[in-house]
Amino acid sequence: MDGDSGASSGKEMAIRVPCLVRVRPRRVRTSPSPPGTGLADRRHRLPEPIVRIAYITETFPPEINGVSLTAERALRHLRGAGHVVQLVRPRQAGEEALDSVDEWRTAGGPVPMVPELRFGWAEPAALRRRWRRSAPHLVHVSTPGPLGWAALRAARAEGIATSADFSINFPGYSRYYRLGALEPLVLAYLKRLHAMADRSFVPTPALARELAARGFERLEVIGRGVDAEHFSPGRRDAALRETWHAGDDDRVLLHVGRLAPEKNLGLALQTYETLHREHATLRMVVVGDGALRSRAEADYPEVSFVGSRCGDELARYYASADLFVYPSLADTFGNVTLEALASGLALVAFDTAAAALHVRDGESGCLAKAGDDEAFVAAARRALAASEPGGALRRAAREAALRADWDSVLHAFDRRLRATVADAAAARVPDAALA
Repeated sequence: MDGDSGASSGKEMAIRVPCLVRVRPRRVRTSPSPPGTGLADRRHRLPEPIVRIAYITETFPPEINGVSLTAERALRHLRGAGHVVQLVRPRQAGEEALDSVDEWRTAGGPVPMVPELRFGWAEPAALRRRWRRSAPHLVHVSTPGPLGWAALRAARAEGIATSADFSINFPGYSRYYRLGALEPLVLAYLKRLHAMADRSFVPTPALARELAARGFERLEVIGRGVDAEHFSPGRRDAALRETWHAGDDDRVLLHVGRLAPEKNLGLALQTYETLHREHATLRMVVVGDGALRSRAEADYPEVSFVGSRCGDELARYYASADLFVYPSLADTFGNVTLEALASGLALVAFDTAAAALHVRDGESGCLAKAGDDEAFVAAARRALAASEPGGALRRAAREAALRADWDSVLHAFDRRLRATVADAAAARVPDAALA
């Protein structure tokens, strides 16, 4: 499911976009094996109630990003619900090979534009042989790389139900790497990939409408959630703030994310520089790593670049800050937005993705029109003025996050996966009758 409803919309759920988003199960081949005797019959029988799932992702912990962490959480939920899930992912640098019932680590390599991430690789024929043995009811693809493409091709050839996430905005990424001319080719590739899926899940209604207008089909919205017990204002740490040279009355501006061009780190740093000229005690902390870190550290020596953080330590960093600036325009969602809201920070973001869905401008955060850098700085100025601990804006931020709980999201995801299997099975009935 890197990686939304309005601030007053209540819990996350699967949302259909009327007219634009319809599930049309494709017809699949049936096996000539006698009913109840052949492997294909066992493979295609509607599961009650357990589903065997091959879960394909090209990013997974220990990689730290919104897509990998969402995949890990979804996998944990599906297994906890009793489903039999095999994780299929590329082997990361330094990892041993693994081929077990629970996990298969494939070959792979670094993504050219983003070398800290990896793509996976497997021959469709090899996947078909595996799935003839393991007989999954569903192949779910979380990322759109070569491994995901091969998995969908193999599943279609075997008549296995399929689903996919639109989790990474590769068309949007291309323009940040001076590859804008390739954007139509990338979009065409993604359309062909998602055309192989019985259902494609997107994290926001706005993205569903955008993709439907570009010719994507069978889209459904499954949002994202946040663990509001883990990310909480109660984790504020005065000792940590002291290491930032921030007193009780000082404000700390935080940015969390991969330090890469598509995250628009430059605007976050420029925003801090502008506000610091107006408020000399303002501090800034940047959590994350990536290709831009060394250059940014040299250009902004007064900013604390602390590298990647995770778990309880990351939650303490959020809770110990006061403002959160996130100027990315390339995210499909932006999980860090919900983490900042849950931590009770005064959020500054463009009116897109998670922020557009969960933040009410001036009430639970401060938003700017997408792409308007001056408006973004102005929004940060408004947020700073309303960033006192315990103030109305920060309380409302926390309340907005509480409406986006993971349980509702993951149960909706589980239901849609079951429905995908059921719809594919129903589509086989006419074929079986004619056999």
